[in-house]
Amino acid sequence: MFTPQGPSFRELAVQALSSVEHGYDLLATKFDATPFRTSDRLLAAVTETLGPLGPFASGLDLCCGTGAGLSVLEAVCTDRVTGVDFSTGMLARARTDHPTAALVRADALRLPFSPVFDLAVSFGAFGHFLPRDRPRLFAQLHASLRPGGLLAFPQPAPPRVGSRLYWTLWAFDAGMRVRNTLWHPRFDMYYRTWPLADVLHDLRGAGFEVTLHPMESLGRQENGSPLCRLVAARKP
Repeated sequence: MFTPQGPSFRELAVQALSSVEHGYDLLATKFDATPFRTSDRLLAAVTETLGPLGPFASGLDLCCGTGAGLSVLEAVCTDRVTGVDFSTGMLARARTDHPTAALVRADALRLPFSPVFDLAVSFGAFGHFLPRDRPRLFAQLHASLRPGGLLAFPQPAPPRVGSRLYWTLWAFDAGMRVRNTLWHPRFDMYYRTWPLADVLHDLRGAGFEVTLHPMESLGRQENGSPLCRLVAARKP
């Protein structure tokens, strides 16, 4: 994380004590040099898994950040792609690498779109939404898709209980709750608030028909289950 190209410890500390929007504005120019940027390996796996679920014309990247996910849409969509984010700084960075994409500054819980998209994706952003916000978020995406349109996003398998990753994520979320209790403005980012069963329940409640697709290129666990699935929620 602390590379010459990436943010310093002080810059990360300032970002962590800011609001979500202002924090990402501060981090935008160096975000792609942090581990928080979605990996090319995951993006490639999503692109591969989406292929048989198409065809897709127009695409939307929700909470697009610096635009890593826009490359997926550009690979699978035949029409113009759109990225939406509420950080001006992140959108400015995305515009550098994706000059032909339509980039829109908006709140994901108040999307300004009519049903014009055939595909919506999102990468690494759902931890910013509290569980109570999830039904509204899915309703906004449902309203932005054409009939037959697809919402798709990767869902990693949960870490084994007691593993190092399990305790790392638990500690991070606990620290974030303490931070938000003691400090304002809030910075909501949690890793353990997106369990698959609850996500499927809320997707179906929003009117989606949901299927799960193993992302085979990312491998499988010792018990044979996939390390990551693509959640594919289709609007009837």
